[in-house]
Amino acid sequence: MTININNLNNKTQVHQNQQTQVKQDASQAATTNTQVKHAAHDSVSLTPQAKQLSELQKKANDLPTIDQQKIDELRKTIASGDYKIDPQKLAASIASFEFDLL
Repeated sequence: MTININNLNNKTQVHQNQQTQVKQDASQAATTNTQVKHAAHDSVSLTPQAKQLSELQKKANDLPTIDQQKIDELRKTIASGDYKIDPQKLAASIASFEFDLL
């Protein structure tokens, strides 16, 4: 925007500048109102993956907390060589786990 420094006291120039500013402000307000109207029509949809992730997070939150005492006992048993593995039970647990993932 240029300023006419030769006619600083010219009331017409000042009045025109004020009118121009008012028009610009009105135009910006109209644009903002239009954007607000469009925003009211926005919607959100979740993908199936997002829904699945949300379900998994809920399941994880429902799991019991970690029993540190039991973990320590298992570590001692494994370290001493007294931990016995039942292959049938292990295979059933793995199959059950993988079936739950599907």
